[in-house]
Amino acid sequence: MEPISLMIGAAAGLVLGGIIIYVILNGVLRKKREEVIREAEKEGENIKKDKILQAKEKFLQLKEEHEKAVIERDRKIQSAEDRIKSKEKELSRKMEDVTRTEREAQSQRDTLNAQSEKLQKRQEELDKAHQKQVAELEKISGYSKEDAKAQLVEALKAEARTDAMAHVKEIMDEAKLTANKEAKRIVIQTIQRVATEQAVENAVSVFNIENDELKGRIIGREGRNIRALEAATGVEIVVDDTPEAIILSCFDPVRREIARLALHQLVSDGRIHPARIEEIVSKTKHKLEEEIVEIGKRTTIDLGIHGLHPELIRMVGRMKYRSSYGQNLLQHSREVANLCAIMASELGLNPKIAKRAGLLHDIGKVPDEEPELPHAILGMKLAEKFGEKADICNAIGAHHDEIEMTTLYAPIVQVCDAISGARPGARREIVESYIKRIKELEELAQSYTGVSQAYAIQAGRELRVMCEAEKVSDADVDKLAFDISQRIQTEMTYPGQVKITVIREKRAVNYAK
Repeated sequence: MEPISLMIGAAAGLVLGGIIIYVILNGVLRKKREEVIREAEKEGENIKKDKILQAKEKFLQLKEEHEKAVIERDRKIQSAEDRIKSKEKELSRKMEDVTRTEREAQSQRDTLNAQSEKLQKRQEELDKAHQKQVAELEKISGYSKEDAKAQLVEALKAEARTDAMAHVKEIMDEAKLTANKEAKRIVIQTIQRVATEQAVENAVSVFNIENDELKGRIIGREGRNIRALEAATGVEIVVDDTPEAIILSCFDPVRREIARLALHQLVSDGRIHPARIEEIVSKTKHKLEEEIVEIGKRTTIDLGIHGLHPELIRMVGRMKYRSSYGQNLLQHSREVANLCAIMASELGLNPKIAKRAGLLHDIGKVPDEEPELPHAILGMKLAEKFGEKADICNAIGAHHDEIEMTTLYAPIVQVCDAISGARPGARREIVESYIKRIKELEELAQSYTGVSQAYAIQAGRELRVMCEAEKVSDADVDKLAFDISQRIQTEMTYPGQVKITVIREKRAVNYAK
């Protein structure tokens, strides 16, 4: 029994100890909970106080901002009111000025009306006195008012006509005396102020090579390389016994230049075969086209011409590779442009328009297509197409008299074109064509009745015509010179101008025996 009792006692002690421990722990936890609650309440109170303070501060800040906004708005309203009051005062002052001005104007109108009435009465009195005097004069002279006026008008017309005719005659006489001299002065001064080098173009170019071994490589096996080069460029390539030289023959300078550049690149590269030839020729054509555009741009910049259409600039560049009677077309056009500018300045015209017309006057010689039109008409149509002004288009189209001249720039371009082409050494002619032209001049003059001899002198610039005195009278000499000049103009082509001198000499011969 004792062990059981002991066990029960031990269990009871354990239970009692657990109860005591629970009670103690419960008390401790309750105290801890109360402390936590108190601390939470304190922290809550602190947070509440902080939030209240923050709210008050925010309220005060918003209140201050609101007050500032209200003050600023009041200030603006006050400023606006001040401006309105100022404007009201200004308007009031202006209204007073207007009212005062109206009163003064009304006063002036009243004064003017009174003066007008006085003047009207005075005018009526004068009209009555004038009518009375006219009636007395009609009675004395025996003419009515209308008859006397008509006679006076006729007398004044006759006097004015006489004075005008005398004045016109004086002007005409003075112009005849000075016009020729003034024209020569302007032309000579213009020529002296413009001088350009004259370049003679040939139909062949010589391509120099280092040694004759390259000729065989250029010809190729069975001539395939040279045939491919000729087919690609359109240039005849002459490989003969000329040492260290190959001749490129073609009347088109552009194709000849392409062939020369392509051949130079092929020789430098060393690879010469048909496929390579086609590639190099194609690249050379593209490169030369770019160079042509660059030449056109540089020319317009040098001459101070702006706003040209890109296609016209390209045509100007193509002029470098064209020639007329052996004269380089671009050099000729630049010279004509400078001559036109100087001559227009001397005559009081716009030199920029004249220079522009002078540069473009021969663009009809370098079109991409070759229509059956005179180059002057074609150039005029191209200028119209690319937006040039009417004055410039007319000057281009009329510089060889294909159309009527409607502007003063047209004769300037015509004269300057003749000056540039007529310079010594500017143009060359084949001997056969030169002799043929001389003979045609002489035969044309000899075809007229009464002409005994005709001589073309000064390289065809002057035609001396000798007449028979028995068949041609002095009155016919002027008409004969005019007729010959018109036929030369219409039937022949020549650079510059041809002077026709008709000579009639009467000789009386007798013998003293």
